[in-house]
Amino acid sequence: MDNRKSIDIAAVGIMVAVCLIWAFQQIGLKSTAVFAAPVLQIGLRSGIAAVLVFALVRARRQHVAFRGAAAGLGALAGLLFAMEFFLVGEALKHTSASHVVVFLYTAPIFAALGLHWKLPSERLAAVQWGGIAVATAGIAFAFLAPPDGRQGGGDLGAMLWGDGLALLAGAAWGLTTVLIRTTRLSAMPATHVLFYQLATAFLILTGAAVLAGEAGIVPSGPLLLNIAFQAVVVSFLSFLTWFWLLTRYRASQLGVFSFMTPVFGVLLGVLLLDDPLTAEFAVGTAGVVAGILIVSAYPWLQNLMAKARRRPEGVCKGS
Repeated sequence: MDNRKSIDIAAVGIMVAVCLIWAFQQIGLKSTAVFAAPVLQIGLRSGIAAVLVFALVRARRQHVAFRGAAAGLGALAGLLFAMEFFLVGEALKHTSASHVVVFLYTAPIFAALGLHWKLPSERLAAVQWGGIAVATAGIAFAFLAPPDGRQGGGDLGAMLWGDGLALLAGAAWGLTTVLIRTTRLSAMPATHVLFYQLATAFLILTGAAVLAGEAGIVPSGPLLLNIAFQAVVVSFLSFLTWFWLLTRYRASQLGVFSFMTPVFGVLLGVLLLDDPLTAEFAVGTAGVVAGILIVSAYPWLQNLMAKARRRPEGVCKGS
């Protein structure tokens, strides 16, 4: 029986912090792409984070299985993880960081669809599906509205290709969530699952960069700072926190909160990169917030109504 609970205030606060951290990913990778290819940067950060996770596992006197069914599932999760970030790295070559983050964070839709069919406890009510639709429409309106100069006159075909790669990255992330939640990986310590993913991503992505002739690095302060941030804060701390949340709360509800990341990403772009704050973005943000409230408030409302029905008739509200 699945005993994961609906999100609460603590989960909301943690997800806000995690989404804020994730919002820096594409900005950092895009801004330092002149010093090292995004795919290579992601591979390097994964390798550093894998070492940190392995050290944490050993400090807890635990052992990671390198053979057997668990290792096989871990490698499969790592393959999907590597595929996701390979597509992200390639997408950043062709389209804006804003477009990449929007399409990447369609992952909750793919995850919700898969979990809806696989786990009875993760089935969404019609109202919640409506909330996801509202949030998705809000993001689409904010970023896919008629051009206003944000793309800098770039090649439309290349932009659409990058958008498609980012959408596939979102699908890979969603499939990873489904795999973890519906197999024995869900009962495995989060550190073990994360190690499998990071180690596999390091091997595949650095190898891909070498084979593609994109292993060159121009040493610089911004590049070193970005890789350190991506490795320690993003790939180690925030991913570990995400997997910890997945062991305690329903993935479909957590996934919806990840829609905050594109919002944070654009706000950071406005503050740090002087990106314009358009009317489309303001309207889209309202849609995202509305969708989050619909999906998140629904289970709480159900619980409150259930408690009210169970309350003895003779008990007054003020007693």
